[in-house]
Amino acid sequence: MHILFIADPLESFKIYKDTTFSMMREAQKRGHQVVACQMTDVRWQQGEAVSAQVRDITLTGQPDSWFTQTATRRASLKDFDAVIMRTDPPFDSEYFYATHLLSQAEREGAKVFNSPAALRNHPEKLAILEFPQFIAPTLVTRSEADIRAFHAEHGTIILKPLDGMGGMGIFKVGADGLNLGAIIETLNRGGAQTVMVQKFLPGIAQGDKRVLLIGGKPVPFCLARIPQGGEVRGNLAAGGKGVAQPISARDREIAEALGPILFARGLMLVGLDIIGESLTEINVTSPTCFQEITDQMGCDVAALFMDAVEQNL
Repeated sequence: MHILFIADPLESFKIYKDTTFSMMREAQKRGHQVVACQMTDVRWQQGEAVSAQVRDITLTGQPDSWFTQTATRRASLKDFDAVIMRTDPPFDSEYFYATHLLSQAEREGAKVFNSPAALRNHPEKLAILEFPQFIAPTLVTRSEADIRAFHAEHGTIILKPLDGMGGMGIFKVGADGLNLGAIIETLNRGGAQTVMVQKFLPGIAQGDKRVLLIGGKPVPFCLARIPQGGEVRGNLAAGGKGVAQPISARDREIAEALGPILFARGLMLVGLDIIGESLTEINVTSPTCFQEITDQMGCDVAALFMDAVEQNL
């Protein structure tokens, strides 16, 4: 097969941990042709199919110059066997516009994973609202008064913007409310920006677990991202330590409830974030942690993903 990966610049990959790289490596191992582009390379012009200036690449197996480029060309997305959307967040206006271009490519016959419409319909922070039975006490609001009332009820809380990634912009406020006003001003911007507030979960000390769903089914191992030092955030980008472990009975309960629903909507790959017993986020743009789980547990997550792609073509 010819597989197009729409991703961030190849030159920026940290291949020792990059999930998109592990997907590419598995695809090439199976004899598939790996092709890459950035979302900025994609265009639509009247009278033409959605196309992109793409790079035909070959992985070298070397840690430094990890790929060679054999050709560059313009190609229609519908002519690839699969298009895998792996552009990292934030989900901003440009990302939103990109999903519309990819939806047009689907109408022309392209097979895109994850589904562009599903990407639009499942903002990673807000998607949990559909599954209140699995989440901790949560508030989504622009109102400072609502936030203060939530804090008064629940004590220690977490506040975060809806468009953050990698733990960016997450604040913890204790029961004493110290600095709550300044944090609300920073995130809420005088009522101009919506904020998510959640009751603090002490289970974060054991890690913010990334549970992966592939083809609607849970991967049997997750990555617990454990905060280090004085941090409250477990995100690897914020310095968290990744410890792979078998998923718990509660993790599996949540994953098996959500998996078939999300897969039916076109979400081939999903990353559930679970702290303790509670679902905190549903990641659909470019879920990660393949290599950490594979390296520590011997479970070849990239192979599971490529199996699912092949089965769904």
